[in-house]
Amino acid sequence: MNSPRIRHNDYSVLSPPEIGDWQPYLPVSVVIAAYRHQDKLDLTLAALAAQSYPAHLLEVIVVDDGTDPPLTLGQIRPENTRLLRTTPDSRGRSNARNAALEVAEGHVIHWLDADMVTHHDEVEAHMRWHHLADYLVVMGYVRYVDEEWPGPAEVHAAVSAGAGEKLFDLDASEPHQWIVDLAESTDGMRTAKNMAYRVHITNAASVNARLLRAAGPLATELVLGEDTELGYRLAQHGAAFVLEPAARSWHLGRSMMMRDREQVTRYNAVFVPDLVPHMRWQRTHPRRQYMVPYLDVAVEAAGATYEDIRATVDGVLASDLPDVRVTLAGPWASLAEDRRAPQHSPNLDLLLIHGLYRNEPRVRFVDRTPRSAAPVPYRLLCPPGWAPRPNVLRRLLAHAAEHGYGLVSIALDETDVVVTARLEHTGAFARARLLAAPGEALDDVVEEVAGTYWLDGATWGFQPARDAKEAKPGSAAAGPGRAEAGRLKSENERLALRVAQLTEELDRLRAERAPSSHVRRRRLFR
Repeated sequence: MNSPRIRHNDYSVLSPPEIGDWQPYLPVSVVIAAYRHQDKLDLTLAALAAQSYPAHLLEVIVVDDGTDPPLTLGQIRPENTRLLRTTPDSRGRSNARNAALEVAEGHVIHWLDADMVTHHDEVEAHMRWHHLADYLVVMGYVRYVDEEWPGPAEVHAAVSAGAGEKLFDLDASEPHQWIVDLAESTDGMRTAKNMAYRVHITNAASVNARLLRAAGPLATELVLGEDTELGYRLAQHGAAFVLEPAARSWHLGRSMMMRDREQVTRYNAVFVPDLVPHMRWQRTHPRRQYMVPYLDVAVEAAGATYEDIRATVDGVLASDLPDVRVTLAGPWASLAEDRRAPQHSPNLDLLLIHGLYRNEPRVRFVDRTPRSAAPVPYRLLCPPGWAPRPNVLRRLLAHAAEHGYGLVSIALDETDVVVTARLEHTGAFARARLLAAPGEALDDVVEEVAGTYWLDGATWGFQPARDAKEAKPGSAAAGPGRAEAGRLKSENERLALRVAQLTEELDRLRAERAPSSHVRRRRLFR
């Protein structure tokens, strides 16, 4: 599929067909995790049996998560419906949905709760978007009813006739109010940028199956909030999130959040932020570390000196952004220390670095830098020998997040070439990889889907190893002395001029290739 290029989360570039006026061809798997409440499950299946989406393209997988006596499939159900059961050592909603995901055959996975009554065209409303792009997450609208409900035959008849809205009293029902508010404040999620993932809720969402499998299944270590965490991971793999008001469902009974908001929120505030770095309002402790950091700083250690690597790593670890990890790439597995004269080892610099940081939990050692930093949202590729001052990383990330840049290039020095550090947004690069044509420069696609920017490293507070080494405790925060300040000013002016030249050259090249669109984007995101 040659998908259109959505910038940030502005899916306005997509024009879905009118419901009932198009020809679907993609198969969809509806996944339902169920526990008890046979009566509600019967209504859910009866409504799915009345969908406008072609029956031969629709499969339904129900997973019984330990009901006693076991659940059964009602007489009114879609033709292609099957029932699985979890085992006693694999209970919970995440495990149940993951079991279905392993056998699902659809191009799209449509999550649905076992107490939902979908309207006649609910599946079709989802699927018309997935036919346009293969990196989407689509969320429908749910209204919660707390009243007596009809039987399966009545539900099937009403939904088949397109009269599902008459099954319950609309005025007595409740919407997912926070989704309604979020939609109103973000133009239907089109301006939500990095926070769009929050709309992914597994009671009425659909996800491209390939994208879902790339991001990984639901986190079984989470009992609540697992859908939010998966939405975050999907974003780091390039997903765009669509709100579809035409995908309507009734929810039989009030949600857990409606019934017990305070305790659910209290529970989620402990477990979910550990895995979702974008929840900055929950990560307020000045020194705490988290399972998934906000920033990974990748340094190629092979061929560099101990002094240069140490200056870079120590500079990062001294940052006032504690939510950071360092990834050192090098031949660590093949290092062998001479037990008699280690000081003469040909790999002495790497041995020293490994010995210095092997017990530092914020530093990890890898053979090569991974292609993607997912699920970490930002990665700084920093050449050894350059150290950020303590407040640089926090400011740099705030700048990138504010403007939504997919790439910020930092000019550090220029000899024969420009020495550059790169701050990459993981989700932007993931989407660029999904969309890039053969031979197309990835950075050019990132410019299209998120925007790119150049900064002067010296002005922003990156310093060479020699200066970082000579700095006294506290001097980095206080700034350089008078003589050094003069030298830095001259150096800053030279680098600033070079950055301006590079930016001008970049604009010229882009203007030659696409005169209107690239120049317009440059003005918008400068």
